[in-house]
Amino acid sequence: MRNLTLLTDLYQLTMGYGFYKQNKHEDEAVFDLFFRRNKLITYSLAAGLEQAIDYLLNWRFSKEDIAYLRSLKLFDEGFLEYLESMRFTGDVYAVKEGEPVFPGEPILTVKAPLIQAQFAETALLNIINHQTLIATKSSKICRAAGKGTVMEFGLRRAQAPDAGIYGARAAIIGGCASTSNVIAGQLFNVPVSGTMAHSWVMGYPTEYEAFSAYAKAYPDNCLLLVDTYDTLKSGVPNAIRVFQELKAAGHEPKGIRLDSGDFAYLSKRARKALDEAGFEKTLICASGDLDERSISSLLQQGAKIDLWGVGTKLITSEEMPALGGVYKLAATEGEKGELIPRIKLSDNTEKITNPAFKNLYRLYHNKTGKAIADLITLREETVDESKPLTIFHPLETWKRTTVKDIKAVPLLETIVKGGELVYPFPTVTEVREFSKRELSAFWEEYLRLDMPELYKVDLSEKLHKLKSDMIAEIRGACTEED
Repeated sequence: MRNLTLLTDLYQLTMGYGFYKQNKHEDEAVFDLFFRRNKLITYSLAAGLEQAIDYLLNWRFSKEDIAYLRSLKLFDEGFLEYLESMRFTGDVYAVKEGEPVFPGEPILTVKAPLIQAQFAETALLNIINHQTLIATKSSKICRAAGKGTVMEFGLRRAQAPDAGIYGARAAIIGGCASTSNVIAGQLFNVPVSGTMAHSWVMGYPTEYEAFSAYAKAYPDNCLLLVDTYDTLKSGVPNAIRVFQELKAAGHEPKGIRLDSGDFAYLSKRARKALDEAGFEKTLICASGDLDERSISSLLQQGAKIDLWGVGTKLITSEEMPALGGVYKLAATEGEKGELIPRIKLSDNTEKITNPAFKNLYRLYHNKTGKAIADLITLREETVDESKPLTIFHPLETWKRTTVKDIKAVPLLETIVKGGELVYPFPTVTEVREFSKRELSAFWEEYLRLDMPELYKVDLSEKLHKLKSDMIAEIRGACTEED
């Protein structure tokens, strides 16, 4: 097993050393991980929590790590000894993997000694940013495919092995039924899929002989790639000929795969030919530079495709290659041991952080069961479901609505307490099914690809007042100094 303790930015260590020298390193602190809004984000699926927690609870500065840090000549021996014995002893609160999440809301909170909470930043962002990004892309592709089945085929185009392995995991969370990635199948106990490449067909004197040889090897799982030479004049007729031989021998052929050409036209022609030959149950698979928009377009054109193999544009999240998650300080320990709210200001109002140790609620309408809005509150707050609740836009506060007959569900689970794991992680396929159920609670208007309705993420009155007062106080002090 690789030791990834030094999977961090140098400034986490230089800040940690500064905290240590000022004897602040053991002061308690609260950090929130969240992502900011951009025009391509409608919703995201939280993912990567299990790997993030595994990193957090297993960091160990090895003798080799300490020797390397010593060679940098930035830290004294006392600090290096401290690092060698440092273990995570704090608390972690997070939304469940697969949970739909939205910009601005805390999807993971770390409450720990300052040096630990700060050191965790880089790895947590690296892991959660990546898997959340791919799980979200996968979800959008799978939603576009409707009743069709999506297979993740992206390993050869992923940016290095880890991106392929954990991208496959995230793709399953987002809704994919299987992956072509064999090591991901082994590690996460998920189905693997794949049949042949064009080289198989090209390696035989004729296409028919190639298909026949494959059918003999896999008589009960025969899915043939039909576009090596000419899809309609050669590939499909040869596939039907082999299917007829399989059927005569008592086997049920699986289907054909299209990897190039006009998928809408070719799939309709292929479907007609297969049906006329008596193979109505055989499947048609398409692969090759697909994404949610091309799949949606093909289905609107009446494409007869049952299986979708999606690779490059899924595993790289081509349209949006970075989630933009950030990790910001929300509170620090005061002289009496209390948590003091902290805030980051900016000329860009959307970059002003939400201060304090917080909670996150999802509001559901009792009659419809549908999600109405998410509400960020102070940690000690609860939502009184028996009374009407007025929610408002955090920036454009005149945008208000009053909701009633609601159920308020807290979304942040306790994952780690005092450095000990207290949360049982579900399997990847269980996370996928959980995610499907959670998404079903949202109106389609919030999830659609084009011009989605903006889902409300609001602040409680107490949190909004605290934030407004802190902004006014800090800006007032700055004005006086000027």
